[in-house]
Amino acid sequence: MHPEILHIDLTAATSRRVPCDAPALGCARGGRGLAGLLLASSLATAFADNAPRPVWGAPGAAVCFAPGRLAGFDLPGAGHVSLAFFSPRTGGAAVATLGGSLGHALARARLAGVVLTGRSARPVGLAIRDDAVGFVDAAGLAGRTTTEIFDSLLGEYDAAAVTGPAALSGSPLATVAADRWHDAGGTGAGLALAAKNLVFLAVAGTAEVRPADAAGLDAARAAMERLIAAAPALAGPCGFGRFGTAALVDLTAGRRMQPTDNFRRTFFPESPAVNAPCLETLFQGHGETCPGCPVGCRRVDATGRLLPDVDALSHFTALLGLADPDLAVFARQYCLEQGLDAAGCAVVLAAEAERTGEAPAPGRVRRGLASLAAMDAAGRALVAAPALRVKGVELPAFDPRGACGLALSLAVGASGPDPWRAGCLAHELLRKPVATDRFTFEGKARAVFLGEAAVAAVACLAGCPWLGLAIGLEEWALALAAVTGEPVAAGDLAALGQAVVAREHAQNARCGLTAADGDLPRRFFAEPGSGGDGIDVPPLDRAAFLAARAKYYRLCGLSAEGLPLAAPREAPWTR
Repeated sequence: MHPEILHIDLTAATSRRVPCDAPALGCARGGRGLAGLLLASSLATAFADNAPRPVWGAPGAAVCFAPGRLAGFDLPGAGHVSLAFFSPRTGGAAVATLGGSLGHALARARLAGVVLTGRSARPVGLAIRDDAVGFVDAAGLAGRTTTEIFDSLLGEYDAAAVTGPAALSGSPLATVAADRWHDAGGTGAGLALAAKNLVFLAVAGTAEVRPADAAGLDAARAAMERLIAAAPALAGPCGFGRFGTAALVDLTAGRRMQPTDNFRRTFFPESPAVNAPCLETLFQGHGETCPGCPVGCRRVDATGRLLPDVDALSHFTALLGLADPDLAVFARQYCLEQGLDAAGCAVVLAAEAERTGEAPAPGRVRRGLASLAAMDAAGRALVAAPALRVKGVELPAFDPRGACGLALSLAVGASGPDPWRAGCLAHELLRKPVATDRFTFEGKARAVFLGEAAVAAVACLAGCPWLGLAIGLEEWALALAAVTGEPVAAGDLAALGQAVVAREHAQNARCGLTAADGDLPRRFFAEPGSGGDGIDVPPLDRAAFLAARAKYYRLCGLSAEGLPLAAPREAPWTR
């Protein structure tokens, strides 16, 4: 099978398929790398009227979907899609990840990528069935909840990505939902698609994807499954397979790094009353799995509500100072249906509570969420006010003072603060494969550099970053070699990931981002966290942070200002 790139002009309602040329596929391997390459091709047309940064909503600014190279083969966690766009929040290029079945569906429609440009005159849905592309009048779905849109597509397509009411209202916190239970985070993907007037992308594919070495792929799959089964964080009695990523809430509480009262404290005494086991007891969740993955990290209750993940559960309880499990479950499901980034909403509401001095009671939180979805006057005031952000994106549910490598990774991440993009949670919080001292910046620049490369490489293959807690580059290399019939080593994938990250930094530099954008809010350098139980949580050492950031930049081939010193590197086997 020779994958193709589908180019969609939404203004003219036309489509064309072009072969995915070997150099591009070899250079990027698919997924995150290919999505970034496709986005780069629209960089020149994304600028308007000599603007210093690209205009994210310009018709020429592309939005690119790319399944990874291993999508379609039912490998554990290998069905993710990378979504690249010019972010209305970071001011640069961003790549988000969507779980679910969309990657498999695109691969089985013989597509390595979908590039959207232009803007439809009316709300439109894009329906892909193998080689056929349909433009569907979606005026009747625009403004409907994501659940209602998914219900309308049920049974007709293998997978879909949709925007919700928040995108239509222009909320900066608008995100994209895929396959009902997954979303693209807080970098503004919902606004990027709303600028195209696209309501949904639905895909049905029937092509058979065949590996070059079926026996080798079976062996790689078996190795991955063994590693997952042996990983306590994934398959253990308190792991993601039992409680979803909300299992980490107890760990952050125990490590004194659970953001509380708008990051003024790092310990929430009431956390045991609203942790993951408590939610499971109250709401009887069951796991929803991605194709080929045995973990089932999305937890859904008997009424079909998505239970909160670690960010939503922690932020809608500790960050707001509320021990109300019903509110946390309501807020997570409401944000999903409205197409809102849940963690971002909680950070905005926590900032408002600190600013006004008014406690965020449940009714106040519900009203705030409604305003953030509708972008009424109150919603506009909420998002315009200061909150704890990096590159314009709200911080996740891991206090930076509790782990220095994590702190550095949140600051320098090309697409904004993502706690999984450098793998620091593994060695600093979960102590896997070996524990590192979480209260020092020593050695963390290299750890972030290598961790980012590994996560980026796996994202090129469609891999889930959470499975990095069990599966290493060696196993991903075995799977890729079996699919392509080419020899691939773990070092090759590490080089691929380094090239992808370097290219993302170069794109951001072209968009005007500098080292000033790669910083943390002052609070984390000026105020301590909540010590106790033999743990001291001092403020971050500003000088040590800047030294570690400078070293990270050098490793990435960037200047002290965070700007490329040379053209982005390519993976060595593609030259």
